[in-house]
Amino acid sequence: MTEFSPNPLLALNYEPAFERLGDEFSDRVSAAQFPQHILRFRNDDILAQLGLEKVTDEHFIEAFGKFQGREPFLAMRYHGYQFGTYNPALGDGRGFLYGQVRAKDGELYDFGTKGSGRTPYSRGGDGRLTLKGGVREVLAAEMLHRLKVRTSRCLSLIETGEGLWRGDEPSPTRSSVMIRFNRSHIRFGTFERLDAINRKDLIAILLDHVIETYYPHLTSERDQYALFYAELVAKVAQLVAQWMAAGFCHAVLNTDNMSITGESFDYGPYAFIPTYQPSFTAAYFDYYGRYAYANQAEICYWNLEMLQIPLRRVISEDDLKSGLSQFASHYEKAYQQRMLYRLGFDQLEESIASDLVYRTVQFLQSAQIDYHDFFWQITKQFDPSWSQNASSIFSQHETSNTELAQLFENWRQSYYQALQTLSRFEIDQIPAKLNEYNSEVGLVRPEIEDVWNPIAEDDNWQPFYDLLTRIRK
Repeated sequence: MTEFSPNPLLALNYEPAFERLGDEFSDRVSAAQFPQHILRFRNDDILAQLGLEKVTDEHFIEAFGKFQGREPFLAMRYHGYQFGTYNPALGDGRGFLYGQVRAKDGELYDFGTKGSGRTPYSRGGDGRLTLKGGVREVLAAEMLHRLKVRTSRCLSLIETGEGLWRGDEPSPTRSSVMIRFNRSHIRFGTFERLDAINRKDLIAILLDHVIETYYPHLTSERDQYALFYAELVAKVAQLVAQWMAAGFCHAVLNTDNMSITGESFDYGPYAFIPTYQPSFTAAYFDYYGRYAYANQAEICYWNLEMLQIPLRRVISEDDLKSGLSQFASHYEKAYQQRMLYRLGFDQLEESIASDLVYRTVQFLQSAQIDYHDFFWQITKQFDPSWSQNASSIFSQHETSNTELAQLFENWRQSYYQALQTLSRFEIDQIPAKLNEYNSEVGLVRPEIEDVWNPIAEDDNWQPFYDLLTRIRK
């Protein structure tokens, strides 16, 4: 007789941290039943974070396709500002909180679904996720993780065998259900809903939970509420700086897509910029460019301002203004540092660092060359001899455009001056730093289409898996 082996994904110690808050913050729901379950992606990196071994594909399907052994789940309630307009008709419409687990790093993480069926907040939608949408989110999360952006990741993607009708894809299109792994699904909009229903008591309860769970170092502080908001401002500013340096445009920065832990999540019509274009807009429905690439810092600042409305019920206005006043400083410092990393440097004197970053952006915007390949070429071609004379840096680079040639020479001189401030040991560390923060993959739209087309036409998943391998390289 074969010995029964329990499913390790079901045997995890799921903590009811959010559930303990009570029924005022979520609704109990069940998962949809799907006609088919084909595991298309599993993230073994996350399994290692959870200390799990010997997890089979069937275990994934049982837990995250058939949803055996865990019901009921929690569809979270929230409101939000969507394209600047307040919308109270929101909430988890095609997903729910599956469970919360503590990883090996000691942090609490959420398992959240996407495409798992209707909830009370589906608003007439089918509660499903297209397979292409799932593929795109897997790729976005892994690419951002590779570039060291603070991001959610996908634990699994299962094709579910239903035909879905969508206005922006050839229909019927294939369906999927995804499990997202991130630090929290509590959003700015979770607080905004409580303000809209005039529940100051629940705002305090939720804020106490957030601090105890995600900011425990503040629990003994007398002014922990004000310190929480100031720290959230810093986290959000740093996150936007990471996006900008990575050349990433989120596309839908509504307040219901802003995490209370300052983590990036929920990737819909995102795009990585092909060239440095401040006005680049990822979502076809963002007609006025509200969420354009260069607007992301301003929009996140505005979202933090809107979060002050519910938080004013428990935090003084002076404390909120003081916390938000540091946003620009946090952002500028983080953006400069992240760009230095992409250029191979750890620390530079302030004047040299700011000049190098300025010259880099100036050249990229004027030249309109491949944004991601520029950093990858530095990664591939860097040589310690670059520190001996400026002309050795990209010595093969030529252009007939006099203005561009001068901008490139300005950049090259700035890079050379930065090298001059380093010791030989520090110069020898540059290749490692370049490889850590840069990738040969840009994940611009043609690269995504190049892996989706074989899936759509021939059910050929190998290009998708090959691209994931290159991203993680």
